[in-house]
Amino acid sequence: MRYYKRFVDETFDKNGNLSSYSIKDNIDFNFGYDHVDYVAEREPDRLAIMYVNDKGFEKKITYKEWSEKSNALASFFMSIGVKKGDRVMLVMKRNYEFWYTYVSLHKIGAVAIPATYQLQDKDYIYRFNAAGVSAIVATGDPQVIEHIENACAATDTIKNKIICRGEREGWLSFDKGIENAAPFVKPSGDDMPKSTDRMLIFFTSGTNGMPKMATHNFLYPLSHIFTGVYWHRVIDGGLHITVADTGWAKTGWGKMYGQLIGGSAQLVYDHEKFNAAEMLEMLQKYKPTTFCAPPTIYRFLIKEDLKKYDLSSIKNAAIAGEALNPEVFNQFKEATGLKLMEGFGQSESSVIVCTPYFTEPKVGSMGLPVPYLDVDIVNENGKSVAPGENGEIVIRKRDGKHPAGLLIEYYRDPESTAKVWEGGYYHTGDIAWRDEDGYYWYVGRKDDVIKSSGYRIGPFEVESVIMEHPAVLECAVTGVPHEIRGMVVKATIVLTKGYKPSDELAKEIQNYVKTHTAPYKYPRIVEFVDELPKTTSGKIKRVDIRNKDFTNKQ
Repeated sequence: MRYYKRFVDETFDKNGNLSSYSIKDNIDFNFGYDHVDYVAEREPDRLAIMYVNDKGFEKKITYKEWSEKSNALASFFMSIGVKKGDRVMLVMKRNYEFWYTYVSLHKIGAVAIPATYQLQDKDYIYRFNAAGVSAIVATGDPQVIEHIENACAATDTIKNKIICRGEREGWLSFDKGIENAAPFVKPSGDDMPKSTDRMLIFFTSGTNGMPKMATHNFLYPLSHIFTGVYWHRVIDGGLHITVADTGWAKTGWGKMYGQLIGGSAQLVYDHEKFNAAEMLEMLQKYKPTTFCAPPTIYRFLIKEDLKKYDLSSIKNAAIAGEALNPEVFNQFKEATGLKLMEGFGQSESSVIVCTPYFTEPKVGSMGLPVPYLDVDIVNENGKSVAPGENGEIVIRKRDGKHPAGLLIEYYRDPESTAKVWEGGYYHTGDIAWRDEDGYYWYVGRKDDVIKSSGYRIGPFEVESVIMEHPAVLECAVTGVPHEIRGMVVKATIVLTKGYKPSDELAKEIQNYVKTHTAPYKYPRIVEFVDELPKTTSGKIKRVDIRNKDFTNKQ
């Protein structure tokens, strides 16, 4: 049953292509009540979550169980004083209990703050203070617990600590909270969450400066219907998997909302350490129908012998998180027959540009703007640029309405909120150009663009060429200060197994770039490293490389 049709207006042309699409106006929506409970009442035994881990454990969660467990948790939270508007942090890895907890908070109107288990003391301290976190639910991992307790000793915001999968003095038990919960009484009156209330806070990746708190309201899940139905192309009654830790906005994009509303169940693969071969074996065993992962995962998958694995159950494969290198696209397609359907967006948004299933992907392009947003590429004066010209991706209001899926604010940061809406439209901070067919092509973050000898060079286009070289596993292209040229291009490279750093290999890579793109873009400096600096969400931190090189030039 296609439950999503209750919330959108859509029409198709005679060829089956989407001709118009919009989210219905004046909807009062709560994912907990209007999807989880709604489905549980009509199809209680319908599969919602298929949880498996790398130790062989399996658990099937039906909508009936999801509804009941989230109700029990909601009752427990209210009994310890958690109420509408309170900020509650979740550090739960890929534990299936995360899905119970997320929805329970939606039901009482508390603001969920997903957080990665990789955070350190200082990260928790910053987040507790910045958001005014009053409760935290955490996995029983000793290292996670230790960092949280250290942060609690240095702050005074946390009133309740709840431990999942374990017992510990000073912590409330997650399991006992569910077991002993009183019958759930749905909030009413002013206590009932409204569509315009805060629902989620995602801490941004912080590639430049401290992470900001991108805040979404209860309508946010509806914007991801397009994500799940048209980009991921979930199948009603199918099984979708998005590879991501629950601590990131990618969970909202791919592990929670649009896919489930679109009729698919979620396949959750809980693993301690990523192993490409083990993941491929898992995919072969559980046969998901749709798959999404960041470029890093695909880069490791294509290094395996993909033809050894039966991935024929997968009907649509998507990619997001960073721009897609053509070499990854080509190798994956050759091995599986699947075209990677790229998408672009931010923690602040739902999908902004993507390749829906009824469009043909162009290798290296992000795709087309989604129809429910007014997306454009503009110059520094806010004017639309011509095809082939670089500019910033922006989103304008349509009919004066706040764009669907876009953050309502940076929490407790009116200055950053005002800045991102400067000129009356939302600034993504990402540079791209569009071709004559309207497809968008990524260049880089505004701060990443390299200005050398009068040329403006986007790091992604150089990285894409370097990635074609068989010796290269990962790379980051940045600008290094230069007395004459202003800046020169530098490539910081992680090599694949079997290759060792050498001057000869550096020269070979430089020559490869010269002969496969405009020669002025080639990296005049090549540095081989064991690993690239990354955010805890796995995005390459070019700013760290730039800062290090700039300091060394002083």
